[in-house]
Amino acid sequence: MSFTKIDHYEKEYIDQHHGSALNVTDGVADQPIVNPYFVRKKRRMLSTEEYVQGIIDGNITILSQAITLIESNNPDNYAQAQQIIERCLPHAGKSVRIGITGVPGAGKSTFIEAIGNMVTSLHHHLAVLAIDPSSERSGGSILGDKTRMESISSNPDVFIRPSPSAGSLGGVARKTRETIVLCEAAGFDVIFIETVGVGQSETAVHSMVDMFMLLQIAGAGDELQGIKRGIMEMADMMVITKADGENVNRAKLARAQFRNALQLFPTPESDWRAKVYTCSSTDGTGLEEIWKGVEDYLEHIERNGYFELNRNRQNKYWMYESINEALKSSFYLNPEIEKRIGEVEQRVLDAKLSSFIAAKQLLDIYFEQKEEQHEKDSRIFGSGSECR
Repeated sequence: MSFTKIDHYEKEYIDQHHGSALNVTDGVADQPIVNPYFVRKKRRMLSTEEYVQGIIDGNITILSQAITLIESNNPDNYAQAQQIIERCLPHAGKSVRIGITGVPGAGKSTFIEAIGNMVTSLHHHLAVLAIDPSSERSGGSILGDKTRMESISSNPDVFIRPSPSAGSLGGVARKTRETIVLCEAAGFDVIFIETVGVGQSETAVHSMVDMFMLLQIAGAGDELQGIKRGIMEMADMMVITKADGENVNRAKLARAQFRNALQLFPTPESDWRAKVYTCSSTDGTGLEEIWKGVEDYLEHIERNGYFELNRNRQNKYWMYESINEALKSSFYLNPEIEKRIGEVEQRVLDAKLSSFIAAKQLLDIYFEQKEEQHEKDSRIFGSGSECR
């Protein structure tokens, strides 16, 4: 009944105000969000030589395009990406790599912006690799860290590259290691790797940096929290951020608590006891002491030989990681696996097949395919040698 009344009143209103300025006319139809007449200009693909030369010359645009190529999941880009990395390797390795991690809300981006301005004032060239977490549901990532670093994003001596974690564990992106090589070849002598923000288990970034810096906030835990192993025992430096205003005394108390906790850890192989600092990224207090601590640590490990030892171990670690990545890609890109994996997956979802048996079936298919390909290649090359 009420709907009928409303319709009646609307019709009566239209009849009374027809042709007057009070009458609301129908609007235009919904317009398309994207201009239907827009034609995207196809970008010319650069050659490997052009990529490498542009990177060595410090061309930021070409460096960004090369990183995008390396991060691509397109198998067609893999060969060229590997060529670019190999050509850039002789020009890499001449930087200081610093991993910066901490609990969410510790102010990592603000800290990097503040100390980044100071680092560039000392005539360094800074590259910031900011890793953003990817959504487990949509797979998307905001990549908004660059907007937080407004004052250094326009600095010509700073290159900021946000990348999605894309499901990679350890707080770093899948191709962070290769990105470091390209940035070093482009002439950046200080590289910050900002992770997604951690609890107590994120450790992968430690395998690609010279120094591991852990940011904490006051009131995030007592000495017992500091004693917990994992990320704490890998830290070469700890910084209590947001030590300003009414938070100064709490930051000093947290520094004392973490110092006591660090004393309980055994001396690391670098023979360096992690030090605890306080700072305010907004006021700029404590930043000079922190960078002096960074320089003291690097001088110490270069003097005792740990710097080179650590770099060599990291190279070994990433050799095995590269093998694992190549085997994984080979498996999932196998045509027979691509054809069968959906069916097997559905049987697992329907509880008709155990996940372990499903994995074994797929691996058996993969290895049978490899064996058949090997026999085929042997016959081809064997017949070729007989002809000769």
